[in-house]
Amino acid sequence: MEALLQLEKVQRVLSLMGSRGLSDPADDGGGGDRFLAHFLLFMVQPFDSLTLEKKILLVSELLREVNSDTIEEVQHLANLEGTKGEDEVRIILPSPSDQDISSGHLLRPTKKFKMNTDKLTIHDVPMIGFDAMTRANSTLEDFCRSYFIFHGLDIDKPQAVFKFLPFLSFTESYIYQLDASNEDSLLLVPDNYPSAVLERKKIASTEASLSDMLDPLDNLLQCQGLMTDQLRNELKSGIQYWSLERKLCQALSRNDKISIEDVMKAIHLKSFDYRVLNLMMYQLTGQQVNELHMEFLSVSEFLVEISDDLYDYEDDVINNTFNILRMFTAIYGPLDAPKMLAKSIGEAEEKYESFSKKLDPSLSGSYWRRCEEATREGGKISSHTYGTWNIPPLIRDEESFRRDRMNKDDYSAVTIR
Repeated sequence: MEALLQLEKVQRVLSLMGSRGLSDPADDGGGGDRFLAHFLLFMVQPFDSLTLEKKILLVSELLREVNSDTIEEVQHLANLEGTKGEDEVRIILPSPSDQDISSGHLLRPTKKFKMNTDKLTIHDVPMIGFDAMTRANSTLEDFCRSYFIFHGLDIDKPQAVFKFLPFLSFTESYIYQLDASNEDSLLLVPDNYPSAVLERKKIASTEASLSDMLDPLDNLLQCQGLMTDQLRNELKSGIQYWSLERKLCQALSRNDKISIEDVMKAIHLKSFDYRVLNLMMYQLTGQQVNELHMEFLSVSEFLVEISDDLYDYEDDVINNTFNILRMFTAIYGPLDAPKMLAKSIGEAEEKYESFSKKLDPSLSGSYWRRCEEATREGGKISSHTYGTWNIPPLIRDEESFRRDRMNKDDYSAVTIR
């Protein structure tokens, strides 16, 4: 099985080389392209703290100096019996005693050579934590049940799910991990609690750092032959969303003004992970991207995000995370915010209906039934696809609300003891 997986990787890289014009036109089956494919796969393997750029520089400098005599000497050394040095790299599964697989820790590879494994971070190789995998699970279930029908797949057939699950699960979990890192930088915590002063948690999570942490996922998808320009742009949309979330939420915590343009851009970018998974499915199934389906689902995603924000309103206030109702309240005030939000919902519903009529009737009907099913499961019983649009009572003083909630939580904790 391992040999078959390796062969599949090589074939994917060969296809990538062909599409980028990297193949040797004079190879003619002589093995040159396969050698280069194996070499490229070797280059992307993690080693110590070396970045891809550093590896490329090292190899370029080495090839300028090395000659056939050097290669022959290396070949002789490699053929010596019983010379297994401590620098041999082997990935092994960590035992429970080696690693705490808990909600806040990354799953780290263990390397069998002299180095400090604590130096390995998400910057070096794509890794995900157990908490991120757990949080991503509900999104993956919803994606498979809602989007597979657009790819002609039957969610009730397990093989259709498990065939693509490793790619989808890893990607969504990785995105959730970055999202958690971004939200950590927004968390408001009491300073000298129980004083009234609230300050932002000082955790570095800049646009540049998040972009750097996204690079390993980008490289992985590229090596798997899944990366396209459209997919890469959607991943960049995630960076833009996290940047806007920080900008808007930090402004609210300082009582600064925010713009409706930033808010509407953020709410449209927020579902970027669904679009990333959907574009991956087109690659995995070998289909062309259906732009009509993408546009229809984009409108649907906008309405779902609003529905989720209304449901999570209080939690988002406490955690100081992006929520469209929070933003509308800050811009329009508590009296006009519900009316302006209802206007945006109405306009989106009109676009939704218009796109629905352009879909194949059976596909439109299947998706409508799925939306009603999701609505019922969410506890919002209604004949409308997304449930009744119930806007919760607005919080006029977020700081006081957080403080009151923290006091109640502390009191409950003391009572339990």
